Amino acid sequence: MSDLNFCDLNYLYGKPLAQADFKQEAEDFIVDEVLGFELSGEGEHVCLQIVKKGENTQFIVKKLAEFAQTSPRNVSYAGLKDRHGVCSQWFSVPVPIKKEIDFSKLNSDSLFVLTQKRHSRKLKTGCHKGNKFTIRLRNVTDPLDVLCRINAVRSGVPNYFGPQRFGHGGHNLDMAKRMFAGERIRDRKLRGLIISAARSFVFNQIVDLRVTAHGLAKTLPQEVFMLSGSNAYFKEDINTQTIDRLASGDISLSAPLIGLGDKGLTDQELLWLEEYKEWREGLIELGLKTERRTLKLIPKGLTVTQENETDLVLEFELNKGCYATTVLRELANCTDTSLKKNIEKDEQ
Repeated sequence: MSDLNFCDLNYLYGKPLAQADFKQEAEDFIVDEVLGFELSGEGEHVCLQIVKKGENTQFIVKKLAEFAQTSPRNVSYAGLKDRHGVCSQWFSVPVPIKKEIDFSKLNSDSLFVLTQKRHSRKLKTGCHKGNKFTIRLRNVTDPLDVLCRINAVRSGVPNYFGPQRFGHGGHNLDMAKRMFAGERIRDRKLRGLIISAARSFVFNQIVDLRVTAHGLAKTLPQEVFMLSGSNAYFKEDINTQTIDRLASGDISLSAPLIGLGDKGLTDQELLWLEEYKEWREGLIELGLKTERRTLKLIPKGLTVTQENETDLVLEFELNKGCYATTVLRELANCTDTSLKKNIEKDEQ
């Protein structure tokens, strides 16, 4: 299965006219992880804010574990970050209170420790608030079309999972099909990635169908609403109260992450899911609970700067779990030029 599925998903504002390159240089893709809470300053876990360049998160994990003389499984992080870019992210390493380790000794061209501070708990995946992005688009063929789309994109785009969720060439989805057919995946971490990819794929298809039929602004007669800032949700018919709550931002529209039971699904969603019966049954058999994800992704503080005739620089912030590529796809047909570079680096 190809990751072209992401490219084939419907656009909310029509397919962009412009072509563009991004991640041509590491500095073209800058990500700053926003932790969203204060560290205590004491405890048996050392939290590290690290800027990495041209390395993936697991490489940093191994370096930290080796330096602290502990197992990589003891090193945790708030979120995964792209390999080809300049990304700041938070890690935590268990270090006894009476032991001091100066992690800045690891500083190199590809790793720099910005902050080192103790905390009472280890950082868990997903504990951060979100990410700030600064992205340079190069060789933009139609800058005017991109500029014309900025105002629309500020009001929101479909909250699709990005192609990186599915592995190179959709490999994780191929693995999911094999797992549903009975193949055992012993590696728990790999198994979790495969399951997440399968749920994300079905989510994308449901959002795609909804964009095709209704867009994102029109509500259906019955909706499953999510409480803002929470994973809690409830199903209710549209009425004046829910319309007002949507307008105030107290609640938002959502789409399903498939699991057990029909409680968190509308009648329309059940009809749409018939086309993905095999995927749904496979996920239900794994015992997952139905969850929800917001339907719309709103990039906060989206700005654009035109630096020359063909280069645009975008800045915006996204909540955790949301993808910058999902925002970019509504602005231009972007080619990730780092993919070829990563393959060449792996082959060396």
